[in-house]
Amino acid sequence: MTTPAGHQDPENPAPPPHDAEQIGVRHGLFGPPGTGDTSGYGGLIRPVTLPPSSSRPFGGYFDEIADHLLDELGDRYDDAVEKIVVFRDEMTIHVARRHLPTVALALRNAPALRFELCLGVNGVHYPGDADRELHAVYPLASLTHGRRVRLEVAAPDADPHIPSICDIYPTNDWHERETYDFFGVVFDGHRSLTRIEMPDDWEGHPQRKDYPLGGVPVEYKGTRVDPPDRRRSYS
Repeated sequence: MTTPAGHQDPENPAPPPHDAEQIGVRHGLFGPPGTGDTSGYGGLIRPVTLPPSSSRPFGGYFDEIADHLLDELGDRYDDAVEKIVVFRDEMTIHVARRHLPTVALALRNAPALRFELCLGVNGVHYPGDADRELHAVYPLASLTHGRRVRLEVAAPDADPHIPSICDIYPTNDWHERETYDFFGVVFDGHRSLTRIEMPDDWEGHPQRKDYPLGGVPVEYKGTRVDPPDRRRSYS
């Protein structure tokens, strides 16, 4: 079946990249299904994929990081490191959540690694990644060696708990609060895990993909934001 230029056949979306893990299919640019969101291009159909584990050699300094981390963790390495992904010239170490503090401490303290700066934590919501729907991503930088790496941890919607690493990287305090506020990730051990931008009595977590796009009362003004299909048309 052929389709006009710039469109895709809804019955035959483009296949995912080789070896990638497909966790869903995305229709349009924005908005969860059933919301009436018309702000994006609805003809776009593409698979939602996660990059596969990478094979050695990784290239550049990435092999050195993996080797030094293996030396530091020893027998704990296989339990702690789920996979290593090198994608678009960036290295991501996927870590089992219970081992996150151990891995972060090794990356910070080992002289050959010295990732002394954590640039925060970013939340991601993958509704199709069964039992791993919530992800937390930590960009790390080594000022000593001029290198960068990322840690990524996953937790299920039903048990959204990840250990806090504020004792290791104190500047993560507000970043963990923001990720809790917007995604609902509970950082165990955080000294004051409260909302940081939304009001304390706000229900839900606005950056999750299952959060409604409209019809939410606007705080402080006493008005409402209409759902997307009932907003003023500018066409």
